[in-house]
Amino acid sequence: QVQLVESGGGLVQAGGSLRLSCAASGRSYSAYDMGWFRQAPGKEREFVAAISWSVLRTYYADFVKGRFTISRDNAKNTVYLQMNSLKPEDTAVYYCAADRRIPRNRLGTRPDEYDDWGQGTQVTVSS
Repeated sequence: QVQLVESGGGLVQAGGSLRLSCAASGRSYSAYDMGWFRQAPGKEREFVAAISWSVLRTYYADFVKGRFTISRDNAKNTVYLQMNSLKPEDTAVYYCAADRRIPRNRLGTRPDEYDDWGQGTQVTVSS
């Protein structure tokens, strides 16, 4: 099991930037693919971005391509989500998650493909 703690959320004006961090603990963190999801009030949790354990593969939801960047530092057991050009519709609670499936043929994009979740961090973008 992997314990995950997100940080970096807050209130920002439209067009601004935030960098979310997700600190992981657990013996095999660096062997897992990691993802970011978000959930706005009254909506289902949706996929934002994912990164492979090797850092060689990334995948993004269409609505964040060109604006968000996912990265990870396995030496620091941390995954990041750099969010630029933020829009009011990006307002949500952002969660990081670990995919411990074996084997994994592709980066997961559904919540049920992830095994461990953080508590979330609120991102609010004002217009």
